Amino acid sequence: MEGIFQWLLGAGRETALFIISMVPLVELRGAVPLGLGLGMPWLEVLAICYVGNLLPIPFVLLFGAKILKWLEKLPLLSKFSLWYQNKLVSKSAQVTKYAQWGLFLFVAIPVPGTGAWSGSVIATLLKMNRGRAFLAIAAGVITAGLIMTLGSTAVIGALSLL
Repeated sequence: MEGIFQWLLGAGRETALFIISMVPLVELRGAVPLGLGLGMPWLEVLAICYVGNLLPIPFVLLFGAKILKWLEKLPLLSKFSLWYQNKLVSKSAQVTKYAQWGLFLFVAIPVPGTGAWSGSVIATLLKMNRGRAFLAIAAGVITAGLIMTLGSTAVIGALSLL
């Protein structure tokens, strides 16, 4: 894992952040603290991570359900696909109750298992309007980015006092 990270940094900090923010489950939530920890300006980090996190989302909205169904047929990934779908369906009540606001909140609150990728898959499983889903996800990602920026800046500042 460290070798991959070093290779990414060799491509440049900005490129590394951009790629890391596109990775499912890591997304902007993992890339923002990394960029700030590398001493990059917060606005630059937030912009790079925001664009990187959103780039794959239209594709997930279009093909997410089909990809999960395809993964079910692969022996090595079928259990993961079914587990992931069940996990998302169990959280989908939060989204369904409030539609776009629920999707926004699901993506905006940076806790494990939520984020743009998961939100996109939930939106496809619930057959939400793709345009409205994308807007809710985009707003959620920027909100999560601001929360992560504030939290990471506070932690880095506190650590620098030690």
